[in-house]
Amino acid sequence: MAPVMFAALVVFLLLGYPVAFALAANGLLFALVGIELGLFQENFLQALPERIYGTMNNDVLLAIPFFTFMGLILERSGMAEDLLDTIGQLFGPVRGGLAYAVIFVGALLAATTGVVAASVISMGLISLPIMLRYGYDRRLASGVIAASGTLAQIIPPSLVLIVLADQLGRSVGDMYEGAFIPGLVLAGLYAGYVFIITMIAPSRAPGLPPEAQTLRDADGQTRRLSLLVITILSFAIAYAYMKLFTKVTAGSDFVVLTMSIAVGVSFVIALLNKLLGLKLLSRMAEQVVFVMVPPLALIFLVLGTIFIGVATPTEGGAMGAAGAILLAWGKKRMTFDLLRQAVESTAKLSSFVLFILVGARVFSLTFYGVNGHVWVEHLLVGLPGGATGFLIVVNVMVFLLAFFLDFFELAFIIVPLLGPAAEKLGIDLIWFGVILGVNMQTSFMHPPFGFALFFLRSVAPKNPYKDKVTGKMMEPVTTGQIYWGAVPFVVIQCIMVALVVLFPQMVMHYKASAIQLDQKAIDKQFDSIQIPGLGGPGGFDFNAPPSIGAPPKP
Repeated sequence: MAPVMFAALVVFLLLGYPVAFALAANGLLFALVGIELGLFQENFLQALPERIYGTMNNDVLLAIPFFTFMGLILERSGMAEDLLDTIGQLFGPVRGGLAYAVIFVGALLAATTGVVAASVISMGLISLPIMLRYGYDRRLASGVIAASGTLAQIIPPSLVLIVLADQLGRSVGDMYEGAFIPGLVLAGLYAGYVFIITMIAPSRAPGLPPEAQTLRDADGQTRRLSLLVITILSFAIAYAYMKLFTKVTAGSDFVVLTMSIAVGVSFVIALLNKLLGLKLLSRMAEQVVFVMVPPLALIFLVLGTIFIGVATPTEGGAMGAAGAILLAWGKKRMTFDLLRQAVESTAKLSSFVLFILVGARVFSLTFYGVNGHVWVEHLLVGLPGGATGFLIVVNVMVFLLAFFLDFFELAFIIVPLLGPAAEKLGIDLIWFGVILGVNMQTSFMHPPFGFALFFLRSVAPKNPYKDKVTGKMMEPVTTGQIYWGAVPFVVIQCIMVALVVLFPQMVMHYKASAIQLDQKAIDKQFDSIQIPGLGGPGGFDFNAPPSIGAPPKP
């Protein structure tokens, strides 16, 4: 019955029924069929209210509305606009500079917002017209923007990592820590692809002309060297402070605290330079510091507190939401209308996630009741090649399913079936979750149903338009150009999946920060415990033979 049930679910989804209702209806329908055929015990259905209540009572999933709200507030606060404008000026003269700026800002937005739609729409509205104005290839520009937006899928605080951790029964903090390096490596691969394009076909990604570089000093110089000097100085001061005045010597705690201090030092130097008119920093260096510090401070507030164990992901999300409100208020963009829109969008997304999860609970109850999980486990564990064969088959399957399902649907339907089989094969579930997270990222980029492509299509020019700066008539961006632009980045994402599989240490470093227990020391402490009256002189001897009913000694 289990294979028939799974096939029926696929048919329901292909017919276009809403996922949450298709899951729930499929579960209830096959429960009734199973009861009639004697394959399903009806008392299983008594557990259904408890399972749904358990979903509503899940503290981990509270992080989803917090991080969604934080991302929406930041998107509307103008932070993305300021970042793209400033970083675009910083990288501008270099060939492909605007593309590098989009990737850099995409990674930064991913680490602050965690919402793909916010990143893609912001960068599409701000960067795409500028890239088209200065002669970027439309396919390259579209692909870079869509792919950089999807970094929010794998760089913490990603919503899908929260869901994956919950479905695999693992810590969200560990999942975040494990995914951080793969996320940064993926951003580096995107930048490497742009570099190769600039070497092969420079005309596809030209640098900004001198007249477009507005962040100059009074004498017309940019003086980027002063930015390098303040960066090195800030990190040197932070490193020296950590070594001399703290006992933290290594691990994520050391990295997070060092970077937090360095950001604070650079901000103080830039502030003193501006207030006292010291002219130690160029205008560009000063602007970069002032624009970079707020999102970096938010990253350390949220991810830093989670990584060093001060806050849970839910608490970190709450602090991030409060920090986003303060940043928007500091930029004088915090209005009641903005707050209302963010709350409404957060409520819609949270309801969407919860309805799918409730539907998945109904489906899985029946599926487990007819021993579907045993069927799936035997099917996957018995694959040739052991753990390696399992990983290859699972990744190919998830990649193909991503053409039709988005990441929430994959996480709620497929992952609970794969987790037990992976654990039985001895695969670390955090590593497995990160592999699936990188793979599921392709669901945003797959033609024809990639959501990142839809988001970009909604803001890219559909008709010829007049450029506001140059006054020239510009050609529109076609849907075909967006789709073809996405293909190389889907290939890069597949390469990243292979790299995480081949080099598990990219993820497994999360174990280094875990608390290590010495079992021998624990046993020794238990052995040394003496309970009064239960051992020792005059106490009860546990090793003596039983003497129940024996006459008392004279």
